[in-house]
Amino acid sequence: MEEEGSLPVAAWLAALHLEQYVECFQRRELWTVRDCRALTEQSLTQLGVRLPGHRRRILLGLQKAFAEGTPPMAPAPKPVPMKRHVFRMSTATVPEQPEQPAHPEEHPEPRCPPMELDKGAPFTHHPPPIPPRVGCPPNPNPPPATTKPPGGLGWLKQRLLLSPIAPLPRRRSPSPRDPPLSPCPPCPPCPPGPPRSSCPAPSPQCRCHWSRPPRPTSSLCPSSVSTGGSPKASPVPSHPLGWSPQFKGAQCSSGGQQRRGCSSPGGLIAPSLHPWVPHAGGLLGHPQGVPSRSYIYQRRWVKLDADYLRYFDSEKDAYSKRFIPVSSISRITSIGDQKFEVITNNRNFVFRAESDADRNEWIRTLQQVVEERRRTSMSPGSSGVPPELPDRSGFLELRGFKHKLFVVVAGDKVFLYKNAEDYRLGIGITYIEMNVGNVKEVDRRGFDLTTPYRTFSFVADSEQEKEEWVEAMQQSIAEALSNSEVAERIWALESNRSCADCGSPKPDWASINLCVVICKRCAGEHRGLGPSITKVRSLKMDRKVWTEELIELFQHIGNAVANQFWAANVPPSESIGPGSGSRERRRFLTAKYREGKYRRYHPLFGNQEELDRALCAAVTTSDLAETQALLFCGAAVSCATGDPQCPSPLALAQRSGQRLQMEFLLHNRSSEPPRLEVGGSEEKPYSVPLPSVTHHGFLYKTPSMAKPIGERKGPEEFSRRWCTLQDGLLSYYESDRSAAPNGELRAEEMVCLVHNAPHTHGIENTFEVYMESERLYLFGLEKPDSAREWLKSIAKSFVHPCAEELLALDFERIGRLHYKGGLNLERAKEGWFALVGSVLHVCFQDSERQEPLQLRKLQELSIQGDNEVLVLVERRRTLYIQGERKLDFLGWVQAIQKAAGSSGDTLSEQQLTESDVPLLVDRCIDYITQCGLTSEGIYRKSGQNSKTTSLLEMLRRDARSVRLKEGEHHVDDVANTLKRFFRDLGDGLFTRRWGQDWLRATALEDEEVKISEYRQLLGTLPTVNRATLKSLINHLFRVQRFSGENQMNTHNLAIVFGPTLFQMDGKDYKAGRVVEDLISHYVKIFNVNDQEMKKQQDEIMAIMKMREAASSGTQQAGDFICTVYLEEKKTEAEQHVKIPATMTAEELTFEILDRRKVVMKEKDYWSCYEVNEREEAERPLHYSEKVLPILHCLGTESYLVVKKQMAMENMLIYLASRGGDCKHGLMKFREERNLLGLGLSTGFHDRYFILSHRCLRLYREVRSHKPEKEWPVRNLRVYLGIKKKLRPPTCWGFTVFYENEKHEKQQWYLCCDTQADLREWFATFLHVQHGGALWPSESSKVRTSRWQQDSRLGNISLIPLRGNESEMRNSVAAFATDPLTLLRNV
Repeated sequence: MEEEGSLPVAAWLAALHLEQYVECFQRRELWTVRDCRALTEQSLTQLGVRLPGHRRRILLGLQKAFAEGTPPMAPAPKPVPMKRHVFRMSTATVPEQPEQPAHPEEHPEPRCPPMELDKGAPFTHHPPPIPPRVGCPPNPNPPPATTKPPGGLGWLKQRLLLSPIAPLPRRRSPSPRDPPLSPCPPCPPCPPGPPRSSCPAPSPQCRCHWSRPPRPTSSLCPSSVSTGGSPKASPVPSHPLGWSPQFKGAQCSSGGQQRRGCSSPGGLIAPSLHPWVPHAGGLLGHPQGVPSRSYIYQRRWVKLDADYLRYFDSEKDAYSKRFIPVSSISRITSIGDQKFEVITNNRNFVFRAESDADRNEWIRTLQQVVEERRRTSMSPGSSGVPPELPDRSGFLELRGFKHKLFVVVAGDKVFLYKNAEDYRLGIGITYIEMNVGNVKEVDRRGFDLTTPYRTFSFVADSEQEKEEWVEAMQQSIAEALSNSEVAERIWALESNRSCADCGSPKPDWASINLCVVICKRCAGEHRGLGPSITKVRSLKMDRKVWTEELIELFQHIGNAVANQFWAANVPPSESIGPGSGSRERRRFLTAKYREGKYRRYHPLFGNQEELDRALCAAVTTSDLAETQALLFCGAAVSCATGDPQCPSPLALAQRSGQRLQMEFLLHNRSSEPPRLEVGGSEEKPYSVPLPSVTHHGFLYKTPSMAKPIGERKGPEEFSRRWCTLQDGLLSYYESDRSAAPNGELRAEEMVCLVHNAPHTHGIENTFEVYMESERLYLFGLEKPDSAREWLKSIAKSFVHPCAEELLALDFERIGRLHYKGGLNLERAKEGWFALVGSVLHVCFQDSERQEPLQLRKLQELSIQGDNEVLVLVERRRTLYIQGERKLDFLGWVQAIQKAAGSSGDTLSEQQLTESDVPLLVDRCIDYITQCGLTSEGIYRKSGQNSKTTSLLEMLRRDARSVRLKEGEHHVDDVANTLKRFFRDLGDGLFTRRWGQDWLRATALEDEEVKISEYRQLLGTLPTVNRATLKSLINHLFRVQRFSGENQMNTHNLAIVFGPTLFQMDGKDYKAGRVVEDLISHYVKIFNVNDQEMKKQQDEIMAIMKMREAASSGTQQAGDFICTVYLEEKKTEAEQHVKIPATMTAEELTFEILDRRKVVMKEKDYWSCYEVNEREEAERPLHYSEKVLPILHCLGTESYLVVKKQMAMENMLIYLASRGGDCKHGLMKFREERNLLGLGLSTGFHDRYFILSHRCLRLYREVRSHKPEKEWPVRNLRVYLGIKKKLRPPTCWGFTVFYENEKHEKQQWYLCCDTQADLREWFATFLHVQHGGALWPSESSKVRTSRWQQDSRLGNISLIPLRGNESEMRNSVAAFATDPLTLLRNV
């Protein structure tokens, strides 16, 4: 063992491919192998050998060096393909099991058991064998050439079954100019020692050097690359230290058998060479420390397109095992034996084809694609990273993978990489086209990306990260489903192919009023400027916006013309590029568009009168650039022209036939001209110096969010952070001892501060901070006092001094918003808003003091535009609040809507009118006054309980949006709703405190004293209760004036309302007496003056005249006036028809034909159609259908038209000739399902349908036994036609709507192959739904069957009392004697 132990440690480590540790060993005085004998795992770690594989290799080498003997190596077994990530073990490490010999006549030799080592090297298992030296000499007995793999596929253009091996470390190919390989320097003679078999031990000074690193090829150890059918490799005896016993001598030589290197007597080879699976360990490089005598080629299906070279397990796989970007391929070379090498900028990949011809074809095709890519690519040096800037990237766990993958969402694809380094190099695993994807949240941290081919189950590190990933993938799906037709037309102009602001390629967003095409990142900052500056729309998703005129406008103006105006004076130091950050973009875009800092000023700038006059002249020409310059230099888009016939520039452009000028003016009606700030910005009050506020302490904080908080945050989602507020900077640290903050929030970028209700989240007191960058930060504290101090400090740090009085309020939400109001609605201004309960306090820009806005008294509260403007209508003014940033504006909208609604069961918590009467009470009283004053038994008869409950819930939720209509709501239901509201009031109308005083006042005998007492008690009631009581008694006063018709006099009304208002059981008549006194003495108690009395008298007289006119038969109750067209929708073809409740579609058809004097001929099938313009579909109404219910369901895009039904005769013939009532067959099916709020599902698919008399069943294919879906036929509405934007495969289709009992709606589309198929399916639908009566018989076509008005019935619904005449008489008598007996259930 002396020879082995005296080997220098440098040479020994070189043989192990671990030369990097030589200095570490020598620093510890380890010069020879004998010195290393006592090394252990722990001592190697202390030496600096950090990698476990390297430590195992060293320990195994020591074990072999000091073993007693080593038997000859067994012949290597035939390579067998194995799974990925699985290596073959050496003969020294494989457990002793019987092994099948490579050939029947050969048997493996027994292995040598491991030697007992000293205590310094405790081995518990055998590490992997020492890897081979790449420059080993050729095998003296090379095996015959490998055979062609069996089962090869035929050649397909750019598709071939190839066998990739593991990519090798990149090395430069030798060239004629390279210097020859220099031999190793002579080695000194070996010192004398005891003989050892046939090979002396090498000298400690013997080293082997190469002038270039060796490169293995197919001729280097021919057995190293083989298929499953290659012959057995020749055995090579193994030396204990890895020295070859076949070479002797003291000089290094470079014989002709050696390739790209030399070998010396001391040249190293692996003691045993074992085949390994090339995909094990990844395809990104040659795995270090892996034994690799022979590679095994695995059959792979390879695809080449313009962007990627990908290989798959088989041709049926949808997702690859690896992809190589074409842009990263530098060259392709042939390396013989049907193999070729793909050399990238970082890695090399070797493939083997079926034949030399196939290999040459692949090389030629690859070279052509790479060369074409280099010519067309904008970045020839691209390393394969996706061309789009990633929308989201990071590590995610993926089910089925041991380690986390690096996932990138870029554009309409999701890329999977093994790690971040692979992403940087551009060599990934696969990518997923998101046009077939769907994202679904699974649990707290997991979500699924589902495609028709596979489901990818991802797990994020936190719930917040999961939400961000889901949002990014949803946006990717939206982009994938978008339509690029508009984008391609706009990109036809050269300047529109790059962003107008930063120059990014292929921008797919635009500002439709500025006429610039911008990228996605700039579009986000454009939105921050507000819709009064720039209106951002997508080229691919906002299809309805892009009219033909707007597209032409962008083709005429475009980025080049626009930037000649907007970017005429941009200093190079202030410009931005594709890689600029959000802050730089925001600064640049604010200066460019809001301030107009870089614009080219018009010569008339500053002269408003001349600008307006020039604008009026420019719009009559085709000079759009001049119009743009005038408009954004101050010309008013609605200026006076001096022409009465054309009072505005828009009218002038219309008269001149300038369509593009009109389009430009229409999109800039509300645009604000830029305002350059001089010496500070008064338009941005947050930019002025704010008072310095200092505060610090611990806060609980969650990660920042990009969307509103939708669910409760648990305590575990908060992290405790030390926070400081100083000099307008809110900083949060890991702890109070940390020197550097984790993050900072600038007060000047804060736009809103929200104080949440206690216990909204897991921390008791929380507040939210909204930033200009569309980020939301949630903080929390345990103590409410501390939270209030933080809120006041933060608010004081960012609220402008002009709104300082808002800080004194106990606000729930405070911030700045843009608004329009008053007489000037052209320019939005910035104001400060604070929400306190149901009151919105506003500090307007031109007001010295804040003004309160009672949200519960609003007459209208609505959202206009694309959720961009919130409209608040009061009695005297209208306020428009604009959404400059989506995140905080959405929070403001939700908070204002909630504050403007009813919040409790007391009167003061209801929505109110201007006179402080609950809107619910006002709506019910108005309806009964108009429709029920003469209704017999009004307020005495109870309505339907279910309808009353439903109506009361709607009115309590939002009475402002409820409109009571005579045809939809019955008088008794509304009356019962009003009574139930008063009975369920939390504190009652008379309040619990003063209710008994009102009842005691009834005992006073002197009427004047009693009235005085009532007036005094009336003054003690709260304002809302007093106004409500006056409104109700005024209404009852009117009702009793019509007691002759409704039989409800003062006494009867008192019996009904007394127990209701005092919330009593009715056993005591005192409550009724109070109501009776209030009605009888209404004028005195409520101080009603003569003017009010006259107004009431006039209203009563008007109602009486209307009733008299109704009783004369001039109008029937429930009639509905609508417009019906004849044959087509034209003004000259419209007819206004009165639709009674009983009118059918057949009668309406006859009515229209009679009015237009159209004679019906034989075989003329005139029908009434319901046309839906939005769906581009129509439905012929069945002749027996009632028209009025259909009219109530019609939307604004629908109308009725009477025309001939051309296909009716063919449908009748088909129904008469067919056998049976069922129909079945194949149709193309597409379901409209809301993909993540993004629109339609994709594509039509063949499905098998069976239509029976009860249901419609859908099967995936004809052979399927179980239907996928089933719908009852009676709930289906079938329309002829399909929307064109769905691109149906044929023009013969129909749209089907389905609504179940829970009012859940579905919609889908069906396409037939021929027009005859369409007729047959539609006829079967009508036949099944209407019991076979497709068309009326001849006897029913008599015109006298039309509806005739009964003049005896007025518009009063005659609802008799229950029972016969004697019972009715008895009930009235009983009611007069003891009214309470009939009011038990009222």
